[in-house]
Amino acid sequence: MTACSYMPSVSGDKVLGIVTPYRLEVVQGNVLTKELVARVKPGMPRAQVRDLLGSPLLTDIFHEDRWDYVFTIRRQGAEPQKRQVVAWFEGERLKSLEVPDDLPTENDFVASINTRSKRGDLPKLELSEAERKALPIPPKREVPAAEAMGVQRSYPPLESKP
Repeated sequence: MTACSYMPSVSGDKVLGIVTPYRLEVVQGNVLTKELVARVKPGMPRAQVRDLLGSPLLTDIFHEDRWDYVFTIRRQGAEPQKRQVVAWFEGERLKSLEVPDDLPTENDFVASINTRSKRGDLPKLELSEAERKALPIPPKREVPAAEAMGVQRSYPPLESKP
């Protein structure tokens, strides 16, 4: 029993001081970015708003004129995020959209959830025009003639010669 009394406790994200347990990624709701929200304009019908932003996470039968788009993400190695966008309707038309000030652009959102460590320079993905011209020209392949398919039969001529 005295040996067990020296067990290190859980500190931070590590158990026993060495092991980091796996944490499940939890993503809920719709990812809304500045680009998506900018496409939505007052006066749009509900169906069009749903097409652009997706189905709202929260709708309430007591507040039919309000749709709540809530987004939360918890990812290991990244800060948890929570955002809420509220769409207000007047009848079947969008009246206004409440957007938080910290709504990210698509690039900012991807960068905020990227948990891979930066490993120096990014790989080069495109060739310059000079590099394209320096590439060898691939040899032209001759396309073989189409081969007849199926059973080959020879028939006598339709007209017989005397």
